[in-house]
Amino acid sequence: MLAKKRWAIGMICAAMATAAWANPPSHSLRPVLRTVEPNLAASNTVSVSVSDKGFSRWLNSYRSRAVRAGISAAVFDQAFSGVQYNADVIKRDRNQSEFTKTIWEYLDSAVSDARVKNGKAALREYSDTLQRIEARYGVDKEVVVAVWGLESNYGTYRGKTPIIEALATLAYDGRRGEFFEQQLTAALTILQNGDVSAQNMTGSWAGAMGHTQFIPTSYQTFAVDFTGDGKRDIWSDDPTDALASTAAYLNRSGWVSGQPWGVEVKIPRDFDYALASRQIQKQPSEWARLGVVDMQGRSVQNHGKASLLLPAGGKGAAFLIFENFAVIERYNTADAYVIGVGHLSDRIQGGPPILGKWPREDRALTFNERKELQQRLSKAGFDTQKIDGKIGPLTIEAVRKYQDSVGLDPDGYASLTLLKTLR
Repeated sequence: MLAKKRWAIGMICAAMATAAWANPPSHSLRPVLRTVEPNLAASNTVSVSVSDKGFSRWLNSYRSRAVRAGISAAVFDQAFSGVQYNADVIKRDRNQSEFTKTIWEYLDSAVSDARVKNGKAALREYSDTLQRIEARYGVDKEVVVAVWGLESNYGTYRGKTPIIEALATLAYDGRRGEFFEQQLTAALTILQNGDVSAQNMTGSWAGAMGHTQFIPTSYQTFAVDFTGDGKRDIWSDDPTDALASTAAYLNRSGWVSGQPWGVEVKIPRDFDYALASRQIQKQPSEWARLGVVDMQGRSVQNHGKASLLLPAGGKGAAFLIFENFAVIERYNTADAYVIGVGHLSDRIQGGPPILGKWPREDRALTFNERKELQQRLSKAGFDTQKIDGKIGPLTIEAVRKYQDSVGLDPDGYASLTLLKTLR
């Protein structure tokens, strides 16, 4: 379904060196990983100006398209009463820092002691409701609470931006106008159905709403009325419908009851890093025969086939990840987010911190450095196929091949040290 904040200060981990940054599915709750706390980059700001007449012309044109899509003229006119072009929304959309956080920096905040403590408190406070939700949808209540914690800090950062105004501004003047116009039409449909008033339809500057930050199309598809009052209310102080909707989303995305998202493991010194691939799946017992065991040195329980994930390369923590990892990815495709949700849920349940060490001496590559890495890899004969600053599967594979060619462990970790070696 994440946070916390407002929706997406986009690139916080957006190209973390190890994440496979595939484009999210069209029904994903958000297209990019958001920061754990609200923050607007102060550098590299752009000047945004617009003619009111230009926005008005677009709005008149869009009104016709909305009516053809089934939105009544009365609902449209009422929803847009007082709506203006919101320059602040565009500034937030465009003024995203090119610097990213490493996964350990992200997790330090996402799974902080305070967030764990507050998650345990939320689990106790809504115990009866969460148990009923778990019984209905088969999704672990701790996972639902963890999504809530990352998305809105347990309801304390739901966002106060008028959704219609934000989406109209982004549809008119944003980088992804078609996407945001689709969301705007979906938001108007929600108003027309009577689930919420335009005044109360607030959220992040990027259009995500409620306790667990649904975008309008995801709300239409997955939101449920768990309280039975006739409304799918994810906006009110009562989080019941929002929590149930999150469980419904994960359930319909293929959640496997009783299966963990992942388990932290140790790998042997002579490990073949080529096996650390999402395409390679083995039963935990098979991984154990290769020396991949849990942090107590035992074979991980056979919950099903698993892949080995090294989010910071061979020098960082390692995880065997199961099908439920991919299910959480349907909520947000960033590896850091999925690990954040999974690990936070484990901690809320009483599990230990991540025991593996992170290469904290490293820093994240900037956007320009990621592009330079791709350029240098391609020039050296290890084609990344794209020079876009996104460290996805193709770039990771190119990194592996380059590392192998120069005698380095082929863990696919796109680090600053690797870039310096290429230089």
